[in-house]
Amino acid sequence: MYSGAMSDAIEKVNATRERRKLEQIALLPEEAAQKLLNSYHPDYRESAFRNLRVGVNCGARTTHEIADLLESFSDLDYTKIDLRPEYDTDVLVLGGGGAGATAALFAESNGARVMLATKLRLGNSNTIMAMGGMQVSVDERDSPVRHYCDTMAAGKFAGRECLVKALVNDGPQIVKWLLDIGVDFDRDAIGNLLTKKAGGISAPRLISIGDHTGLNIMKVLKDEIGMRDSIEVSEFTPAVELTTNEAGECNGAVLFDLGRKRHFVVRAKAVVLATGGSGRLHMQGFPTSNNFGATGDALVIAYRAGARLEGVDSFQYHPTGVMFPEHMVGVLVTEAIRSLGGHLLNAKGERFVNELETRDICAAAVIRECENGNGVMTRSGKGGVWLDTPLIEEISGKGVLRKRFPSLYRHLMRVKIDISKQPLLVFPTLHYQNGGILIDKNGETTVKNLFVAGEAAGGIHGRNRVMGNALLDIFVFGKRSGLAASEKRFNDPGKVTLTHVYSYYNMLKSLRISSVAKSPTLFPEFIVNKL
Repeated sequence: MYSGAMSDAIEKVNATRERRKLEQIALLPEEAAQKLLNSYHPDYRESAFRNLRVGVNCGARTTHEIADLLESFSDLDYTKIDLRPEYDTDVLVLGGGGAGATAALFAESNGARVMLATKLRLGNSNTIMAMGGMQVSVDERDSPVRHYCDTMAAGKFAGRECLVKALVNDGPQIVKWLLDIGVDFDRDAIGNLLTKKAGGISAPRLISIGDHTGLNIMKVLKDEIGMRDSIEVSEFTPAVELTTNEAGECNGAVLFDLGRKRHFVVRAKAVVLATGGSGRLHMQGFPTSNNFGATGDALVIAYRAGARLEGVDSFQYHPTGVMFPEHMVGVLVTEAIRSLGGHLLNAKGERFVNELETRDICAAAVIRECENGNGVMTRSGKGGVWLDTPLIEEISGKGVLRKRFPSLYRHLMRVKIDISKQPLLVFPTLHYQNGGILIDKNGETTVKNLFVAGEAAGGIHGRNRVMGNALLDIFVFGKRSGLAASEKRFNDPGKVTLTHVYSYYNMLKSLRISSVAKSPTLFPEFIVNKL
């Protein structure tokens, strides 16, 4: 199964294990950490970025993949779309992951009629892929202040203070709500919530449900949605454009029925965008852990409507994505494995970074080893480094990996890799969109009546997200945006128009900008070709 080079490297992993148990690697000083990022992290490769030439963020830096979408025309003929609304509702939620479901539940609980439209099935999202856990300050050794400091520091102090404060202060209340609706987090021996540490975290703060936290939470949210008569769910109907009224305020969306191949309009007094990130654009050709629907739709349709973006030149590359076997590329190995003592090793069996550095530093260090010839090569020429999982069994006892990470253990056993005996080959994998559509503390954008929650939102995480804050983010701002959007239920939404789209197109034409990108993309090209 392994190439000769891989087998040789595994022998070196085994040979150095006993010595490495006592080895200590210090965290990098700030200057050295920044130098490493500047040299090797994908966010610092200038050739991968360009400045936007149109829209409210004109002059701002983003990746070529996102710029192509923002600087392009839709392939839809809007003159043939009937703008007479087929549905009227108080709050239209776009997206069926954790953020969208939470927004819908809280909007409905505040008296609003809600329609939730999603590209795929309800729950089929990045939320169900969240393995490691959720950060929240419930441990007696922790506090929201420490959580705030860790979050700001990890994000290079680029996160907006008001948003980070909302995130950390609402955490305990969100956990109580999740417990009340039936989410069963792991407990310690006396029944308290089990908390763990991870990279970039100064106190035990991660709560989880095995290694499938997001999936289990999403199951409960789906059940809750199903019990609410005032929430109408429309599956397989992605949004292809927002609509606005005469004042430029958001008042609905144009949806596309994938089954019937037809467009229809939903008018609403407020819209919550929760369609996730853009990982399936495969920035710079990196593998991705993202759901097939994560193609940056929210960025495109909100930007055309005039919403300001923030931080769309920053992405998180999870340092430990599976690189072998190759059909599992994109599967993440949770950071919790490194927090339990798993070592990152190059082809020589050497550690090259403290495994509890923040994700961006660990990812940059792995890329450095591979680019400098110290990576482990597969037969097809893919490179990576080893994650020494067997070391955890020697430190914490036989069977701990199977018990703590049952999903990962089963997945690898199916391809005859026993992670209690064999290390895993890993490489940084595009995981998260750090920036997005700028929101205020209630989730509202710079376009009135347009709210955003989840990975599509910008301003929270700064230039790097610390592990576990994504799950907390979707529930905190799902709740805040849902409640705030429901307060708009007494407003008059006005006439449905696409005036903002035509104005945006005129800007593109005036600058003679042309693009071959399909905007929004909706699905990755290799999926579209199979449809």
